[in-house]
Amino acid sequence: MTDHRTERDSMGEVRIPADRLYGAQTQRAKENFPVSDLRFGRRFLRALGLVKRAAADVNEGLGLLDERRAGAIREAAMEVAGGDLDEHFPVDIFQTGSGTSTNMNANEVIANRAIQLLGGEVGSREPVHPNDHVNMGQSSNDVIPTSIHVAALSAVEDELIPAMEVLRDAFREKAEEFDDVPKAGRTHLQDATPVRLGQEFGGYASQVDHGIERLERLRDPLGELAIGGTAVGTGLNTHPEFGTRMANRLSELTGLELREAEDHFEAQSARDAAVEASGVLKTIACSYMKIANDLRWLSSGPRTGIGELHLPAVQPGSSIMPGKVNPVIPESVCQVAAQVIGNDAAVTAGGQAGNFELNVMKPVMAHNLLQSMEILSNVSVVLTEKCVRGIEANEERCRRNAESTAALATALAPRIGYDEAADVAKTSLEEDKTLREVVRERGLLSEQELDEVLDFRSMTEPGIP
Repeated sequence: MTDHRTERDSMGEVRIPADRLYGAQTQRAKENFPVSDLRFGRRFLRALGLVKRAAADVNEGLGLLDERRAGAIREAAMEVAGGDLDEHFPVDIFQTGSGTSTNMNANEVIANRAIQLLGGEVGSREPVHPNDHVNMGQSSNDVIPTSIHVAALSAVEDELIPAMEVLRDAFREKAEEFDDVPKAGRTHLQDATPVRLGQEFGGYASQVDHGIERLERLRDPLGELAIGGTAVGTGLNTHPEFGTRMANRLSELTGLELREAEDHFEAQSARDAAVEASGVLKTIACSYMKIANDLRWLSSGPRTGIGELHLPAVQPGSSIMPGKVNPVIPESVCQVAAQVIGNDAAVTAGGQAGNFELNVMKPVMAHNLLQSMEILSNVSVVLTEKCVRGIEANEERCRRNAESTAALATALAPRIGYDEAADVAKTSLEEDKTLREVVRERGLLSEQELDEVLDFRSMTEPGIP
């Protein structure tokens, strides 16, 4: 048995490994773009397979594709969607900017697999042709952006929002658990008026919840599909009902709310929805960076730092210092956030590459967008399970810091005046005394008045009389 087979395309003969289902155009792309080890991931290939499956259904329903071919294409496309044929997708992310190489990769793999299912010879293009049958009514210019939207929206709905909801709920549970723990507030990294630890964790929960709301607003822009526009948005060589029927069929296959683009020229020449989605992911990354750094600082020490939190110990922290434990989960979160922010820069640059009727940086935009969604989803689960749920408060340290901060003078000012309160704060620091001790020594307030003014619950809930 020969190790290679020879196929022809419009540019001539191409040698292809005999056990590969892709064809001449994929082989050329493989040879033309030996740039990285980055390939389209599972989420995108699933979406691409579903697009091809839906196209077979729609074209058959329109009477344009016979039942025998449609059935074989449908079965092969679902194998692509299910991940059974991933090894036959070798094209680098850094390829033709339209993603034509990957669309043809799918067309060739599905065609050859359909030929196998029908008992034909791989590479013969009979009885299933990659262009005439698998790509019927389509162009790379509407297939790839459609696949991006389907993949991104499914990632949001199936993974990212659920993972973030669990994280939000974990923070809410900790907010309730820590509601009665007073601690020093901090602004500019300096002591500020007291807060409750539960209030800080409630703030983290709110940040995550706002991120979820931002993701939910992406349902509209990502739900709009370019399919039906073919090459430049005019719909040349496709049935007038193809776009609408495709959106409806893909909605059925995915459970997503999808619709044909209102304007195909915008849908193919611009990738604004992807840029918008990436911007939301960047915002979430910034939220995660803030939360993770707070957890790192609040657990720092444990004896020479702030030490107000105990994070779960998940692994030894040093190869040289016995007993050292580091905040490795928040550090992982910070690195994910940095990657997402960097990915957004690439997506933003890609979004500016819409020249006339086509954006020509779709593959790298798709890769970065979907990677950001994947790693944010995964790290949300890690942060929840390996960190947040196991956080414990060092209540003694929290209360001691709350009582020793000179910023408590803020609560004294309405009773003794701003200048006197400032002098009390200064003396407290210089003499290493609590504010209560200084006020008591100066006879400025009675013990009962001090108890009222320096009550932590009153200070952290101004509405309480």
